[in-house]
Amino acid sequence: MVKKKKIKVGVIFGGRSGEHEVSIVSAQSVIKALDQKKYQVIPILVSKSGQWRSSRDAVAKIKAGKINKIPEINFSPDPQKQLIDVAFPIIHGTYGEDGSLQGLLELANLPYVGAGVLASAVGIDKIVMKKLFFEAGLPIVNYVYFLRKAWKKNKNKVIKLIQNELDYPVFVKPANSGSSVGISKSKNRQDLIKHINKASLYDRKIIVEQGIASYRELEIAVLGNDNPRASIVGEILSCNEFYDYDAKYVDGKTKTLAPAKIPAKLNQQIINLAIKAFKAVDCAGMARVDFLYDKSVRKLYLSEVNTIPGFTSISMYPKLWAKSGITYPKLLDKLIELAIERHHDKNMSRSSYKQKSKWYKN
Repeated sequence: MVKKKKIKVGVIFGGRSGEHEVSIVSAQSVIKALDQKKYQVIPILVSKSGQWRSSRDAVAKIKAGKINKIPEINFSPDPQKQLIDVAFPIIHGTYGEDGSLQGLLELANLPYVGAGVLASAVGIDKIVMKKLFFEAGLPIVNYVYFLRKAWKKNKNKVIKLIQNELDYPVFVKPANSGSSVGISKSKNRQDLIKHINKASLYDRKIIVEQGIASYRELEIAVLGNDNPRASIVGEILSCNEFYDYDAKYVDGKTKTLAPAKIPAKLNQQIINLAIKAFKAVDCAGMARVDFLYDKSVRKLYLSEVNTIPGFTSISMYPKLWAKSGITYPKLLDKLIELAIERHHDKNMSRSSYKQKSKWYKN
């Protein structure tokens, strides 16, 4: 009997991002859960300075403060020089979740888990994403946006724009970030100034969204390519005033409910809107879709699509699928399967065109 060859899975983590540490924790969970009988797992660290390093014990060396002991590697875009069969990008935020890394993997002609270049770029940019949601007829809260340059040039003009369009409280966010990095809730003008300055540290584009006085945070996981399916709906019960970075990763007091205690009609509405949002940004593989439910008027708002959701032990995406009947290891199997399926589909498209004559040699 011929022994089946293991699939070489490169788990790419870390990155030049404000979510570097979160990515390491997510990657550790993924590496531990991948079936060693099926896969040869190759941890690939992208350092904060952009160096690519790899070793079997990469995570252990990171924890021991011995990053320089992890050998450097040259990850080439040349399809003929690849050391892995499929990539599992788990870099959250900029240069990993924004289409940059996906573009490199496309050049290398490698199958990879998750959204492609377009959906990744749209999914990280909260402004472009909301514009597509609006075009697709999806319910979103009112918002305004502006450039960091505009803020530095004329703060009063920007504040006037915000106060004319929105009422306090409002949420101030860097347009391109995840894990609630740089996000703040502003209750007055003084807060607003401080929080815009904070958000501008992380991005050149700032978005300010209308806050909801009394709301519930509901999340759902989506899995698939062209025919995605959704998990049960979960609810976040934040230990802080809102689900910020500390509530997600530091304090350890935030609670989750899965399934969420919501009416059947609302549950189905969330499923339908999540799949519609997934398709609106041309997503693939996986996404966590977040909603806000205004309790006072019983209205649902689509918040965002996360193309590389957290994979830590406390992350909602794997939790929701576990509660829906798909264990963590089986979920990883399915994501790798979807990556290979999508790559095969993409490679069915021609990448060259036969000319009638060799005009380019004239």
